[in-house]
Amino acid sequence: MINLRNQQFAIRPTQPANALRELEQIHFLTAANQQLTSPSALLRDFYDKSWPEYTTANVVDQQLSNLMATPDLDGLAFLAQHETVSVTGFYNLALQRLGFTPGLDFQLTDPLAAMAKIQLPVADHAGNDFTLAELKQAWYLLLTTHTKTGQTFLDHLTTHGYFAPMVHDASVEKPLIFNGKSQAVFDTTQLIREVVYVESPQDTDHDGQRDLLKAEVIRPAETETGLKVPVLYTASPYNQGTNDEAGDQMMHNVNVPLEPKQPNDLTLADVTAQPDTTPIPDPRPVTTTTKTAEETFAREQSYTLNDYFLARGFAVVYAAGIGTLDSDGVRTTGDPEETTSTIAIIEWLAGNRTAFTSRAATQAIPAWWSNHAVAMTGRSYLGTLATAAATTGVEGLKTVISEAAISNWYDYYRDGGLVIAPGGFPGEDTDVLAEETFSRQLKAGDYHRIQAKWQADLAAITHGQDRKTGNYSTYWDARNYLKNVKNIKADLLLVHGLNDWNVKPRNVNNLWNAVRYLPVTKKLILHQGQHIYINAFRSIDYTDIVNLWLTHELLGVDNQAETLLPNVIIQDNVTPETWHATDDWDAPSNPTRVFNLQHDELVDETTHEPMEFATSFSDQLPVAQYQRYTKDIDAWQTALLGDKHNDMFGHRLIFKSAVLKDDLVLDGKPTVKLQVAVNQPVGMLSFQIVDYGDAKRLGVSPTPLRVSLDEGYRWREDNLREFQTTKPTPWKMITKGHRNLQNRTNAYHVDELKPNQFYDLSVTLQPTHYRLLAGHQLGLVIYATDFSMTVRGNQDLQYSIQLGASSLTIPFVEK
Repeated sequence: MINLRNQQFAIRPTQPANALRELEQIHFLTAANQQLTSPSALLRDFYDKSWPEYTTANVVDQQLSNLMATPDLDGLAFLAQHETVSVTGFYNLALQRLGFTPGLDFQLTDPLAAMAKIQLPVADHAGNDFTLAELKQAWYLLLTTHTKTGQTFLDHLTTHGYFAPMVHDASVEKPLIFNGKSQAVFDTTQLIREVVYVESPQDTDHDGQRDLLKAEVIRPAETETGLKVPVLYTASPYNQGTNDEAGDQMMHNVNVPLEPKQPNDLTLADVTAQPDTTPIPDPRPVTTTTKTAEETFAREQSYTLNDYFLARGFAVVYAAGIGTLDSDGVRTTGDPEETTSTIAIIEWLAGNRTAFTSRAATQAIPAWWSNHAVAMTGRSYLGTLATAAATTGVEGLKTVISEAAISNWYDYYRDGGLVIAPGGFPGEDTDVLAEETFSRQLKAGDYHRIQAKWQADLAAITHGQDRKTGNYSTYWDARNYLKNVKNIKADLLLVHGLNDWNVKPRNVNNLWNAVRYLPVTKKLILHQGQHIYINAFRSIDYTDIVNLWLTHELLGVDNQAETLLPNVIIQDNVTPETWHATDDWDAPSNPTRVFNLQHDELVDETTHEPMEFATSFSDQLPVAQYQRYTKDIDAWQTALLGDKHNDMFGHRLIFKSAVLKDDLVLDGKPTVKLQVAVNQPVGMLSFQIVDYGDAKRLGVSPTPLRVSLDEGYRWREDNLREFQTTKPTPWKMITKGHRNLQNRTNAYHVDELKPNQFYDLSVTLQPTHYRLLAGHQLGLVIYATDFSMTVRGNQDLQYSIQLGASSLTIPFVEK
């Protein structure tokens, strides 16, 4: 039997009477088949309807004959020879329709065992045979159940044309809701595509006029005849193109020394950004208004989740914001101007801002087809702008689905007084990102007019980001959305990878903790991946979750999404295709376990007294080894965590616990407390928490499963993916953290650092959730230069750690 595990969190429990009504609405129950008196005849009729691509009874008979209902009877014979439908016969047929294979995935003698193992729902039944009433409920539940390829059975039928006859049927209610979720009854061949230019209340290029922002709108044809629809809005600075070569040329050299900093006594007030009070130009006068756009477009840079909802009656809007192709303004990377640009589109969609049909700005065009309910979607920079928009409390924004998003740009490009690169991009910074996304540069004429202004602004960004000190400052404070979480009125669905070292987990953790007590509904999904989307995974019904969520948030359907969906869903790091529902992550009430650092060991505080002992390491590597690691970060990471007698011996410290007798589930932010000294007035420390023990582990990148998923009917496709286990590995890095030794107090206060003097240091590492198995060891690795993230000066720095005063604190949850 296969090891697939189905987790569905978005199946809405439905009262029998409501289930029957919904089956009628989607035309599975009809006046004709409700006259049938035998379960087998009704099931035969259901199956007739479930093959919309086959138009004759003979072809449907052939399909049924290719299914096995019992070890001895095919589906056609089974339904012809029995009045009743046995539970086992029903689920033998159902499993095959869901894509599972008899003899491989399940046994015809016991389909219910497979249903249990794969975690597929089984309908209630009083006996061995379904009654007529039970059969209807079983079919309803089957339609909500996932196939082997991770779609609901009803979505699978949709891709084969089940809803095609209803698309142009005036009697079909639109939107059409089944099991609390919107169905694909909208014609994606008739979508309306138009371009508008939203006038934003800002003038970032200082040309004396408010910035016009290009927005690409895709909406159902039904809006032309009066249907008001909700909007999925994706703010993507990449949407109109990027300047990748220019960005690459601007990447900063990270093979530079860590520089000493002048001590200061700054307070939080000193580094708090103040609002910009520069007056902005008056709005353009509106003399005429129209409902007809002047521009269209052929193909947008789309997000497959948005594509899915275009077939289900939602409009989609893409906008790249200030400083991008066909828009006004300049790029500013995360500051309040970019947030203003982002929410201007929402204000137009909610009926509170003007847009024009062209850059000439002579005709206004309202979003007359919008129901004024907006959700923001997207990952990384896209999700970041969704978070930023939410912290303004802008009217019309009902929810954000914020994936792998930054909540504080300091936590993206800096850490503890250090310049820290997003994983995989050493040398990137806010100026590089601004240049990459300044797509106005792609049109020579436009760039010629703005070039001088842009180069001056880009130089100001480079200066403001301050790669010399790495300190928190007014520049970074202006890019800290966490300051404004009290303004959030939109409900939140947050998604993040526990192995995302691009937008590190601290970003979602700080936001989650900041909104914990806000009076909005908030949900969190944590997966084991890196910087990825999870909307086409087999093991979790993420698309269904979002459908339930958006149908509630934007269409006002009372589908219990706010209570049915768990507060937190976390993917298991040990067992493939396994997700756990829980109430919280990094809860303040979590217990902790403290380990003292002794020699090479992590010693349980409850059983051992600390021993006074100092140990040291050198950060400086032989030149050839240093140069090799700058070009091969994987080799450095392997040596860093590997056997203590390899090339990194003497250049880092490794402490391991005793072999664990029981599983330990880390949950939250580990903390390292040290007494540390360094031989010069400059220094930094880096830390990694490690799982030591030979095991097959989940890869952090999903594996494509060579299955294409249609987002509607003859519509766009996505590729099915899933995390799979790797070959056995001796260790796995769980989490990490960094600190400049001159920022022992906080990221803006610079402390004096005297050579060879011990100082107390407490460092909170990146948050995690990780199941460490019995038989493994918990490891702590202490080092200085992080070749993947910090500057790499290869300086003559000798670090000493006073072990008697050093410890590791691990928050955990009971299994």
